Order: sequence, then C-alpha cells, then structure tokens
Amino acid sequence: MTTEITDEYVQEQLNEGLRCIGCGALMQVEDKNKVGYLPMSALKKSISSEELFCQRCFRLRHYNEIQPVELTDDDFANLLHQISDTKALIVYVIDVFDVTGSAISGLPRFVGKDNPILVVANKVDLLPKLLNKNRLKNWLRAELKAQGIQPVDVFLTSATRPKNLDDLLGTIDDLRDGRDVFVVGVTNVGKSTLINQIIKSRTGIQNLITTSRFPGTTLDRIEIPLEDGQQLIDTPGIIKRDQMAHVLTDKDLKFALPKNEIKPRTYQLNPEQTIFIGGLARFDFISGARSAITAYFENNLNLHRTKLIGADDFYEQHAGGLLVPAPSQPQNLIKHEFSITEDSDIVFSGLGWISVPAGIKVAGWAPKGVSVLIRKAMI
Repeated sequence: MTTEITDEYVQEQLNEGLRCIGCGALMQVEDKNKVGYLPMSALKKSISSEELFCQRCFRLRHYNEIQPVELTDDDFANLLHQISDTKALIVYVIDVFDVTGSAISGLPRFVGKDNPILVVANKVDLLPKLLNKNRLKNWLRAELKAQGIQPVDVFLTSATRPKNLDDLLGTIDDLRDGRDVFVVGVTNVGKSTLINQIIKSRTGIQNLITTSRFPGTTLDRIEIPLEDGQQLIDTPGIIKRDQMAHVLTDKDLKFALPKNEIKPRTYQLNPEQTIFIGGLARFDFISGARSAITAYFENNLNLHRTKLIGADDFYEQHAGGLLVPAPSQPQNLIKHEFSITEDSDIVFSGLGWISVPAGIKVAGWAPKGVSVLIRKAMI
C-alpha cells in the first residue's frame, strides 16, 4: 500500500533541505523564477518516484531548454571558499581545448593552499590524435605554473568517451587518502559529465546529474557518498563572462563548441589577409613574411579568407548571412593586436585558436567581453 504524500509531508521535507539531484539546488515551491522550483503537485510525484529534479533540470533534460538563474559570480565564489576550511583532495577539471578560458584565477586561495590539486584535463579526444601526450602534459604543467598551481599530477581524459576511467578513479583513491574529494572547474569543462561516468561505473545509474552545453547547469554542491563514508562533491562551475558561449544563442552553441576530433586547417597567408571565423571572430595577418597558420575550431564552423582592406565592410555586410553563426546581439568586433616573438597560439576564449609563427604581426577580433589571448604554442 502506497503512503499518501501530503502537502504537510512535502513541507517538512523542504524544511529539512530537499535538493534537486540534477543541479544540487534547494527545492522550493514558491517562486518559479528562482532556482530549485517545482510546483507542489509535481514535487509530490517526484518524491513518490524518488526522481527529484527541479523544473529547470526537467525541462533541460527532456526539452533541451535552459532557464536563466539569478546566481551571481559571488555566489559561486562563496561556495568554493567553503572548501578551504576542509581537508580534501581537489580535482581541478580543465578543458584541454580551452585551457586559458577554463582557468580559475587564484584557485589555491579558493580551495586552501594545503589541499593537494589533481588536474584532470578533459576533452582530450578533441585534439588531433597524433599529438604527443607527454609533451601535452609538460605544456599543461607550464601553463598551470603560470597560474600559480603545482599539481600533484596531471591526468588526460575524455568524460564523454572515457577509456581510462578506472585509472583515474585509482589515482583519486590513492591521492585522497581517506579525505573528501571536491571537483571544481569553470562552466562547461565537463565536471558533471565526468562525475556521471564515475556514478555509472560504480552503480550502473546513468546521467544522474544534469549536464548540458549551457553555462551554469550545476547550481549548488552535489554530494555523492564514497565507500568509506567520505563524499565526492560536484561544485557549481565558476561562470567566466569572457567565454564565447555568453554571446551566442542556444542554437548557435552547437556550431561553435567542438564535439569530435578537430581537423586542423592550414592556410598560407600573405600580409594583409584576413580569416573570418564564422561571424564570431576574425584573424588578421597584418605584416611579416608569407607564413603558414593553422586553425583549430569546430570542424563545421565556416572559415572565410578575404583581404584585410575592406574587411570591416565585409563583416558588416555578411555577418549573420555568409558569416554564421554570429553573436546573438549585433555588434562590432573588438581588435586585439599582437607582435609574435615565438611560435604562439592566438586564443579566442571558448571557441578555439590559431597557431602562428614567430616574427609576424597579427590581430584577433572578438565580440566585446570575449577574451583574445596569446600563449606559447600547444601543438
């Protein structure tokens, strides 16, 4: 006989801190515009079926719809600061396709300087298979050192296609030494996807935590019990406003974010030539000797070569037409100029990069607020 679930019983559960198992938000029935909302009638059914998803997670999982939330950057930072008061292993997930854009500035300050940090470089399946993995690890260690991070180890993996998940779990078990494990990272690096793979490998339950390509899917810490009574804790992703995802519509995100191994595209450029990256970004070869440059972007993202002279008018005429996708709000691209002194990557945050040789002058253009950076060449 099934026990009737009354409004009073539901309210008791809410008072005790009922959480959405998809995003970690505290459940509530009062305000549909705030996180954790689910109508009372639906919440009763969810408690009865033990599938406790808020309305936002339900619509995201079943209809691929994202609802905006009112959490601020300070909310995310405060959640991370709580880690510094604990003794834990920090699993710092970065997007190997967007290392610069997925960096958390001042991470040791957030998580406690005495807590060891294991760096998990996710999405390695997006990089060309011929890339030497040891060289990649060394390159990552140099980038992390520049961020003030000395990891106890760097682990390469793919959360969507995990071939070495048991090795990763073994490494985590060895390093945590009976402590809790906090998984941290910025939005869209694949933290929740990785944790779902761990849950699946241990319990057989699939896709428990809500995941998506939209920034800010996990809204509060999600605790998964470990065998020795400690916790594996998924934390909300720090939202970095300088990523390309924040200027794209939902439907355009799929054209900009890579899903499969990137096929590098190489161009022999003369000075005063331009490459448009869809309608999202632009690369100018300003001066220097004729050079080969190589572009690393989503394979279906159209790259269009033209002359530097007249490029502004070309963009104004064709953005959203020939040059797609384009930013969700019509705007001019902002110029970032670089004189290249060593083989480098010009990085368009959250979109990809162009590798350039030393001895030339170039510029990268992106929508206002999206970072364009230079780094030592990865490949």
